[in-house]
Amino acid sequence: MAPVAPPNLPDFVVTIDGSLAEVSVENGFPGARVGYCTVASVLLDLGLMAELDEQRPADPREFRKTEQSATIDAAFPGSNVVTRTNTSARDSFRETLYEVFHDEIPDEQDRQPLLSTYEALLALKPTTRDGQQCPYQPDGCDRHLAQIRPGITSCECPKRRPIYSTDALRVYERFRDLGSNMEAIGEVMQAWERVLLVHLLRCFERKGWIDREDKVGRLAFIVDGPLAVFGHPAWISTAITKELKRLNSLYRAKTGKDLLILGVEKTGEFVTHFEHVDQTQLAGEEHFPKRSYQLLTDRYIKERIKFTESEKRYGADTYFGRKLFYKTASGARIVATIPFLTDEQDTLDSDDIALYPQFAAACALLDKLVSSRYPNSLSPLVSANAQAAIPLNLGARVLEQLARALMGRG
Repeated sequence: MAPVAPPNLPDFVVTIDGSLAEVSVENGFPGARVGYCTVASVLLDLGLMAELDEQRPADPREFRKTEQSATIDAAFPGSNVVTRTNTSARDSFRETLYEVFHDEIPDEQDRQPLLSTYEALLALKPTTRDGQQCPYQPDGCDRHLAQIRPGITSCECPKRRPIYSTDALRVYERFRDLGSNMEAIGEVMQAWERVLLVHLLRCFERKGWIDREDKVGRLAFIVDGPLAVFGHPAWISTAITKELKRLNSLYRAKTGKDLLILGVEKTGEFVTHFEHVDQTQLAGEEHFPKRSYQLLTDRYIKERIKFTESEKRYGADTYFGRKLFYKTASGARIVATIPFLTDEQDTLDSDDIALYPQFAAACALLDKLVSSRYPNSLSPLVSANAQAAIPLNLGARVLEQLARALMGRG
């Protein structure tokens, strides 16, 4: 059973979630498409929510005051959409991606762009022997980039075309000159969400709050999906692990505690597996009692969920945390990820929860936040998803206007 909850749970929860859309547009070129990506962060006041729970039925207007939200969004050129400063849709996509990170300032008081955090993570990027192929390889450039530097530099070939720091994400390799680019935009969204998490923590560090229990200690952070980065930008998960360990060391040195961060999955093979192993042959009975948990080991994952004989740790290149199955006090099944915040925690060999000082708080928080509207999800994630959802009225016409605006730049 999960350990007894600590007396003081966080007063606020910050949740991060994103969504994306893509439509065909009429711009004079057949097959032209444009994409739209939005990431929402929602601050939930747990104290006010508890007060309203005691006064049920709560006034909806008062309940809305428990949430404060902010969104960041961007339009991306897709196939056959070329900005006037470029000669291809692919290069237009690359330039837009850099501009999004450069222009987005999540905190108006802090005034640091998202690019500052991304480039701090870029400095932690693992090095590879061969480096990275030049983004202009489809145009005939045979150079390899040993290191992609901050800001905008240039290829070393005679044409000296621009290289953006965000090219290190390699999302442009997923870009398709014809057809949908939802996969490329999806890779942008997951990187964006996770860089935003680190950016918020670095913002608190700049404010002098990162080592204060009366500031960061009152917060929990929840990301939609696992604490991982997949696909071409997967390297950033290793950089995030290093940065989270650094930030957590500052907090732990003063408080003796860890930061409270969770990723929560609503779908996928781990969610399906948890559902299956919890079932019995008797109707109404389940294997996992309420408030029970399972901290998944590498062996369990490879033998029971994703069979492989590989000696490489599951998720070694993609995860900055490890999987947890938890049956809440209400009976909901939650598949969560808890982060690696110290070198000792960075393992899948042990299922000893003593490695994770915030384990009890994490379970108690999941008990408190489980959604009554959606199975096996959390109320703050439902709110963040609603804020991030592409509005129904943001249809083809609006995206066409965005496409024309993109093409008219320069």
